[in-house]
Amino acid sequence: MRVLLVEDDPAVASGVRDGLASNGYTVDYVSNGTAALAAVASEPLPDIVLLDLGLPDMDGQDVCRSIRSDSQIPIIVISARGDEVDKVVGLELGADDYLAKPFGIRELIARMRAVTRRSTPGTPASPAQVSGQQQVGTLLIDRRAQRVYLADEEVALTAKEFALLSFLAEDPGAVCRRTDILSQVWETDWYGPTKTVDAHVASIRKKLGEAKWIESVRGVGFRLGNPAEDAGSDAATS
Repeated sequence: MRVLLVEDDPAVASGVRDGLASNGYTVDYVSNGTAALAAVASEPLPDIVLLDLGLPDMDGQDVCRSIRSDSQIPIIVISARGDEVDKVVGLELGADDYLAKPFGIRELIARMRAVTRRSTPGTPASPAQVSGQQQVGTLLIDRRAQRVYLADEEVALTAKEFALLSFLAEDPGAVCRRTDILSQVWETDWYGPTKTVDAHVASIRKKLGEAKWIESVRGVGFRLGNPAEDAGSDAATS
């Protein structure tokens, strides 16, 4: 996927570029609105635009409006303007999503995947994709709102607990190694003890009220389970 990053802060741009490149994305970087408009009008076209609003030559809202008037390229606004009114305006101007700074690269990539899935021709978006929600048994993960519900009751998770649960939910039932969890959720190359993952898993289990939601795989890591399915399987074999 080719990403157009429009960001006037070199430090932020460098971090986003490195994070996306390490996950296999091709990143074209520009630092102002004029260059951004030129980039979306020439080949090769980007598959998605990451747009900062605080640009030196024009307001990012004007850039968003201009791109959307001529193209359906997905746009995610990434901005320090985190007020609700700014988010509403950005979305009304045609942005597909709005991510307030600071943010983690994992969340950004999840938003990018969701937006591009919704915009793929011939692939109608499901209500869950539109809302950013994922249902696993009685567990509902709302990535856009960063909220988790269990049997319609909200579960209060910390930001890191939510990121960990969301990461495991990307492929329910698949085993995730501790080192991969640290790399993706904590966004760091980790060479020391991995007990911090175990501590967060224990806290999530306690809040969900059932250890089987996150199953341990000895010597490897963890996977997201579904206690209701496990119970049904046990009943069928008994």
